[in-house]
Amino acid sequence: MATKTESKRGPHPQDKKLFAEVAWPILSEAVADLSWLRSRGYAEKSSVKIVGDRYELTARQRTAVGRSACGDAALTARTERRIAIADVRGRVLCVDGFNLLTTIEAALGGGVLLRGRDGCIRDMSSMHGNYRVLSDTGAALEFVFKALDRLKPARVIWYLDKPVSNSGRLKGVIAEVAKGFANFKTEVRLVQDPDPLLKKLAGTEAVAVSADSAVIDECGKWTNLADYILAIFLPDREVIDFTDQFAELQCEPEVKSAPMTVVRKITSETAW
Repeated sequence: MATKTESKRGPHPQDKKLFAEVAWPILSEAVADLSWLRSRGYAEKSSVKIVGDRYELTARQRTAVGRSACGDAALTARTERRIAIADVRGRVLCVDGFNLLTTIEAALGGGVLLRGRDGCIRDMSSMHGNYRVLSDTGAALEFVFKALDRLKPARVIWYLDKPVSNSGRLKGVIAEVAKGFANFKTEVRLVQDPDPLLKKLAGTEAVAVSADSAVIDECGKWTNLADYILAIFLPDREVIDFTDQFAELQCEPEVKSAPMTVVRKITSETAW
């Protein structure tokens, strides 16, 4: 098990102000505008600048908007290829390790969480090739494995970026946690870059677990595991929600029946 430290994947010092409830309507409009531009094929860099300048967003707010926006075609394609969380039973799951784990760590540490237009939960973490095993890492992995134990996949393969610092140590931590869960097989692979390997799952029966837009646009089947984990184990965790009229498509039946994450809708008066 990971050595305990005082470190957490918590909020940036300015996040309380930048993502306060009073800012949500502006951020929502910015997400809608950027989604509109992406739907029409405008250049990404200039689109983010136009939207950010229009709403006078900080760099961190622009990052949040960029992670939450989604063009219409991408939204439809992601929704069509998403596997309902209840349907992962008996399947092979390929986990984008750092992508999933940092989000659950952020949820435990009080970091900002975003539900993008596509329904994916994303955090504001940025590793830049560096990762530390935190005080919440063990708890985050326990939540992941308990969720998987309920869902009963046949096999779970974790992909970790080998160049990221402490990836080898994290592999050991995951393997240790996995010893307590014998209902499915667990494998941890250190690879140069998980993204192309996950994208190659297209056309297979394996299911990717990721919220990385570049991955879920090309990987074929994927599922929204982070949202399920929050709904089951952290139902009171606040999530800033940027879903729109597609929200009903994004809501899994099993998640609906579970204790729900506290979500404050921005674009609708009724939360799903």
